[in-house]
Amino acid sequence: HTIISLWGRDHQKEKQGRQLRRRRLYIVLLVLLFVCIAAKNQSLFTREQVKKGKEPGTFNGGWYSLISKEVNDKRIKLKIDGRKVKAKKASVIMTDEGEFMVPVSFLPDYFSCAARIYDNSRLVMERNTIYAEMKEGESRMTLNGAPVTLKTGLLREDNILYVPLEAVEKALSYTGEWDVEENTLELTFAGSEERSIPYAYDYRDTGRAPRVKNQGSFGTCWAFASVMALESRLLPEEDLSFSEDHMSIRNSFHMKQNDGGEYTMSMAYLLAWQGPVYEKDDVYGDEYSPPGLKPVRHVQEIQIIPSKDYEAIKRAVYLYGGVQSSLYTSMVTGQSDSRYYNKEQGAYCYIGTAKPNHDIVIIGWDDNYPKENFNLDLEGDGAFICANSWGGEFGDEGYFYVSYYDTNIGIHNILYSRVDNTDNYDKIYQSDLCGWVGQLGYGKENAYFANIYTAGEGEELAAVGFYATGQDTEYEVYTVTDVEGSAQFGRRILAASGTLKNAGFYTIDFRKPVELPDGKKFAVIVSINTPGSVHPVAIEYNSPDKNLRVDLSDGEGYISFKGTSWERVEEEQKCNVCLKAYTRKTEDTENEG
Repeated sequence: HTIISLWGRDHQKEKQGRQLRRRRLYIVLLVLLFVCIAAKNQSLFTREQVKKGKEPGTFNGGWYSLISKEVNDKRIKLKIDGRKVKAKKASVIMTDEGEFMVPVSFLPDYFSCAARIYDNSRLVMERNTIYAEMKEGESRMTLNGAPVTLKTGLLREDNILYVPLEAVEKALSYTGEWDVEENTLELTFAGSEERSIPYAYDYRDTGRAPRVKNQGSFGTCWAFASVMALESRLLPEEDLSFSEDHMSIRNSFHMKQNDGGEYTMSMAYLLAWQGPVYEKDDVYGDEYSPPGLKPVRHVQEIQIIPSKDYEAIKRAVYLYGGVQSSLYTSMVTGQSDSRYYNKEQGAYCYIGTAKPNHDIVIIGWDDNYPKENFNLDLEGDGAFICANSWGGEFGDEGYFYVSYYDTNIGIHNILYSRVDNTDNYDKIYQSDLCGWVGQLGYGKENAYFANIYTAGEGEELAAVGFYATGQDTEYEVYTVTDVEGSAQFGRRILAASGTLKNAGFYTIDFRKPVELPDGKKFAVIVSINTPGSVHPVAIEYNSPDKNLRVDLSDGEGYISFKGTSWERVEEEQKCNVCLKAYTRKTEDTENEG
């Protein structure tokens, strides 16, 4: 016991010593900067006359402005609970007053905190039993009903909304320490809560529930579920209505609305920038979709949540948006009956061997929803709250409960996790309009794949997009400019790398765009490693099972095992690799325009 106590005191002394050394270094830096500025402009620090009853003057605001500029130019590094945060776009910043500000977009990703903007000015932060609210222009916060005074309020800069670190510390129980030498802000959770999501949550209580529509007699539940999930991803910030008619008609699968469909069709349509379009521009039910409509949003990321991982599904719903999933049902309208459906309670549960045949959207859950509300004798309580596409006459105005014990709920789970405005990129290069149809590989977890495209005028390569066909996929992205064929792939340059937790489609933005020579070919190359996979590369091909007619003339794709010897996939494998490239116009081109 004595040895442990001595070690604890030594450890504490060592920690205090480190903190003291950092303070001393910071003081030295401040003094040096103070001297430099004083030499240039002595008037900044003219001594103030302190009269009785008044506080002494503090440093001039210009002092903090100079400090913050230097700190922000170096880009503040962030560690949360010992892990480095790899922020690609926004970063933590320091204000001219010396306050740290955290991008609101960090809250779901790194703090397990639901963060939504209401009325374009009010931020609501939720984490299990914590409910905090802030408004732009106000230096205060309401935390579980109690007012909390803050040094600064919400900040909007370069169209990015920032929350003060002080609010994060007080609301979410974090402590912060700034390492001046490393320009690193380290945050450590100091709370006692073991759970970050509540035991019950319902979009209808938070203004995040998508409006319920009616698919009528057409087999378009897949399109309705996709659109509802997409709309919920944008709520409550944007209350938009997208067109199911356009999604089910203006895709690349050449199917009629009564032929049915599945989520992979929705993914392909959205990721190809074929949509979404507004409902008002293409109204559902007339079997006609006007040509020439342009997408009003660009979907850049769609995650596939692991099968039957209920905690992951809840987390996705809580932090991001509705999750599209599937059921088996013999019902076809809101007026149908089924022995698996308790109409009085709006509660559904099927247990059996039938495969899913209907798509819905999970918008909440209740871990304590009584098992007695279902028609079957179930093992326990608990249900997901779902939105259906059979109009308001079904369930509770279109919403209903599905038991955790349902055979099919939670097997297929789609989250539209990144939805951008249409000015994110200027052009998309692609050859896989039908998206992820199958997979290709060499019987191993790893492979290389590539596409060659021809650049237009005045473009820079800003990002690439591809599918991770399984969890924990590691990737490296390379580029080659002024390329004629795979023989030049050996001079590829690394542009990005990382790991993707879930399967799905991801857009990888480059920290530094790659300038593309006008009219010349360029290549994007991806090295991928997907644990447990034998065919890790997503491809598009003519699948007899899906009655697809894929165009193989629009791509120049390659695949390789080690990245040295390449084969042309259109010729050897009769497929296209799913690998997109996104470009922006260069500044010179924009100025000319």
